[in-house]
Amino acid sequence: MHLSRRLPWLRPLAVLAHRARRRVRWLTCGARWATTRGPDLPVRAMRHRSPLLRELEGVPMRLQHNKVVNLRLATARTDRLLIRPGETFSFNKVVGSCTRRKGYLAGLRLSDGAATAGVGGGICQLANLLHWMVLHSPLTVLERSEHSFDPFPDNGRVVPWGVGCTIAYNYVDLVVRNDTDHTFQLRTGVGGHHLLGELRADRPLAVTYAVEARAERFERGGDGRLRRSNEIWRTTTDRRTGEALATELVRRNRALVTYAVSDGGIPDTPSGSCDTSLRVS
Repeated sequence: MHLSRRLPWLRPLAVLAHRARRRVRWLTCGARWATTRGPDLPVRAMRHRSPLLRELEGVPMRLQHNKVVNLRLATARTDRLLIRPGETFSFNKVVGSCTRRKGYLAGLRLSDGAATAGVGGGICQLANLLHWMVLHSPLTVLERSEHSFDPFPDNGRVVPWGVGCTIAYNYVDLVVRNDTDHTFQLRTGVGGHHLLGELRADRPLAVTYAVEARAERFERGGDGRLRRSNEIWRTTTDRRTGEALATELVRRNRALVTYAVSDGGIPDTPSGSCDTSLRVS
């Protein structure tokens, strides 16, 4: 266990130290950061949407409505952003710190497996959506973290568990680099009922991508606590011939299930954290 978890009074100091290291890294890593916006690129490479409001046991709907306000502010920062060849996208660098002064409200936030209220809570739903679209592209994921807890039972997940993201300004980030000769663009916004996203490109891609979960399992350990694990795999297919070109293991996931489960059964598909459900249009 981290020292800051055993000694909670140390946590603010640990956060400051992490943030200082991140600022130094931003200045010294030599990355060309994606900062330019532009008109729509001609090709829609991927489109997704995720429900804005979900009824979650023990979570006041007020926090979810506040989350929608937070997502409107955050999507305005990522919308129309270009990621040119050789450029790197940092979620924290683009969205920035989510403060009351900027209009962010107290939304749903996860801390040590518990749902709590926090200013800016819920913006990880945007990071989740962006990460899922990036997995269906040749962009390179340099950094991505996930919650180590599975806090809510699922009600209609349509993408694999374990592809969501954790975001904490400015030391837990989603970082993506464009190692191709294509220019990509993020389109993000909030609709009537869904968070909306598109990944656009300057010209058609030669391949398509399919992402799936394998080796799904639930295990109750010697401590009596239930854990879920799986593997996320991606298959690359030639768009013209339909031939599968490569299949790769993206990552292995393992998380503690923190909601009540009866001894008579294992949940069908628990949700990931922070509203990771993304619907394919």
